[in-house]
Amino acid sequence: MTELRFVAPDLRRLDQASSEVIVCGVWSDVRPLSGLACLLDWRLAGRLSALVRTGFLVGELGEALLVPTRSRLPYEKLLACGLGARANFDEATFRTVLTRMLDILSGLRVKTAVIELPGRGGALMEPERATDLFLEIADAPRDAPRPDFAFVEPVEAARRIEKYAQERHRTALRTEGALAT
Repeated sequence: MTELRFVAPDLRRLDQASSEVIVCGVWSDVRPLSGLACLLDWRLAGRLSALVRTGFLVGELGEALLVPTRSRLPYEKLLACGLGARANFDEATFRTVLTRMLDILSGLRVKTAVIELPGRGGALMEPERATDLFLEIADAPRDAPRPDFAFVEPVEAARRIEKYAQERHRTALRTEGALAT
């Protein structure tokens, strides 16, 4: 079973998380920034907002920007990924953005990452469904080993995900046992 780790969306908790990269999503039509991007922008003294104002960061679907954190965060880098328009968010968008995130992290040979799953910052996808899609996409073969992840989730959502992952694992074991007989 894949071990799932969590970090609450709180600056103090994020400061305590040990990781090389932190990954957030940016909507193309939501200003000011929201979710994890908003928290990181605060800690970076408005640097993400400045990039948005100048048009350097738009939030279009497929967009990705690697930002040095200049010792304002305990991460070497921040990866901001475009989520497109909030009203257009669906499972296909989740898949597109998450695949892009994982491909970039793989290309960077990242070993550890803190990640806000696409759409979860705005609660546009239930935590259980986001977990299913993450595991499906993350378990696909890649050129580099998959990083260890910590997900940015509120405490209650983290509990739901853990419970769901345990149930999913038990179901898989029962299925394997039934197939073996």
